[in-house]
Amino acid sequence: MPIPLVHSIASWFLKKRIHQMELFMKYPVEVQEELRIKLLTKAKDTEIGKRYDFASIKSYRAFADTIPVTSYEDNHQLIERSRRGEPNILWPSPIKWFAQSSGTTNARSKFIPVSTESLEDCHYAAGKDLLCMYLNNNEESHLFSGKGLRLGGSKQLYQDKRTVYGDLSAILIDNMPFWAEYSSTPNSDVSLLSDWEIKMQAIVDETIQQDVTSLAGVPSWMLVLLNNVLETTGKNHLLEIWPNLEVYFHGGVSFDPYMEQYKKIIPSNSFKYYEIYNASEGFFAVQDQNDSKELLLMLDYGIYYEFIPMKDYGTSDQKVIPLCDVKIGVNYAIIITTNAGLWRYKIGDTIRFTSLKPYRIKVSGRTKHHINVFGEELIIENAEEALKRASKATGAEIKDYTAAPIFMEGRKKGAHEWLIEFKKCPHDIAVFNTKLDLALQEINSDYQAKRFNNTTLNAPTIHMARKNLFYDWLSSQNKLGGQHKIPRLSNKRDFIETLMR
Repeated sequence: MPIPLVHSIASWFLKKRIHQMELFMKYPVEVQEELRIKLLTKAKDTEIGKRYDFASIKSYRAFADTIPVTSYEDNHQLIERSRRGEPNILWPSPIKWFAQSSGTTNARSKFIPVSTESLEDCHYAAGKDLLCMYLNNNEESHLFSGKGLRLGGSKQLYQDKRTVYGDLSAILIDNMPFWAEYSSTPNSDVSLLSDWEIKMQAIVDETIQQDVTSLAGVPSWMLVLLNNVLETTGKNHLLEIWPNLEVYFHGGVSFDPYMEQYKKIIPSNSFKYYEIYNASEGFFAVQDQNDSKELLLMLDYGIYYEFIPMKDYGTSDQKVIPLCDVKIGVNYAIIITTNAGLWRYKIGDTIRFTSLKPYRIKVSGRTKHHINVFGEELIIENAEEALKRASKATGAEIKDYTAAPIFMEGRKKGAHEWLIEFKKCPHDIAVFNTKLDLALQEINSDYQAKRFNNTTLNAPTIHMARKNLFYDWLSSQNKLGGQHKIPRLSNKRDFIETLMR
């Protein structure tokens, strides 16, 4: 396809889509309300629709009072029946694909339903919107003059009765429209290789021959790939290999711990970073401004949103609120109802609103990935900002980390224990420890109160992990690849003790 034609098509789509986004930004509550009614109407004759009498639900209050908030465990049996090919259980359209992700207490893996509607109206729509926003903000872009280097999951798709399952990225690549395949590298056969080590070298071998203009993938795994590219080519930075490289589209984990390492291998002041907020359950928010850490909540992807203030999460005072009742700066757990049959479903992520006109957010962490043993309310967002400050102050670079509580014993006070793998070690680990502790106190008032005069918490303990410790653990668990992440914070000690053996 000639490049000018590609630009013409992209320009047409961009103008059309910008108008649609302006609509939900101007009338967010109305768009969400219309969507909730549409979802209920479409699913009223499903098994779940009849169980809760969707046809009789006319208001948000009736919706909230009738349908319970659920977790994957609550939906496990219904999803398993869908995987066996039973129709019309959670959603009226046939569910052919299931995105496999890490397990829960009662299942080795989660299998998240992906309907045709969610594939087209959410997952692919988000990818197109990210391009749309980037091109709208950067009119001089030559993105389509070259290829987009994509890094997806390492698992192929598997047949299970009459359905298919695997990493979400594999499902997306397998169903990718021709125009996306044409503009991407590596080819689908390489992208879907199941052996991560073989796949990594195959991607390097193919992409170093291409004119790569953009990158897309999870920051941690993309960094591994890009360092392999530099090692293979013997170059000092990526612009020596791909001189037209202009943007990195990233998501999946916080980018803050990796920013300085990317700046070193892509030394360009004009290079752009664009973030997308995605999960197996759907794509939720997209960066819509250059050089911004705020993400626009996408309200027309077939996902209806509700929220639980984290201060009350899991307590008898827990209250679920609709989008119109959220406030800036409050930490919320997200509840979603989707066009793939997830009804008032807890995805396990937490966010904060940074703007209400339009609704923009920042991802703050996970409902389960935090430390709150002593009332310190330490979340991933706090941890990564503090690590960033400590690294800057001591000349360190962090590759991976995890942290857990040291529980009180007898008269001993509690503390936090950190296991950190450094790419570049700090000049003095004791100074790094102090800087980390002080940064956490500046960022988190609850942590500061517990640390005041060592009232409840002693200073943190830091261990320097050996090289590739986290990578080797992921490899031993068959979890290499873009969809797998290191547990960062935990209220338990299981993970950190496993790694420290």
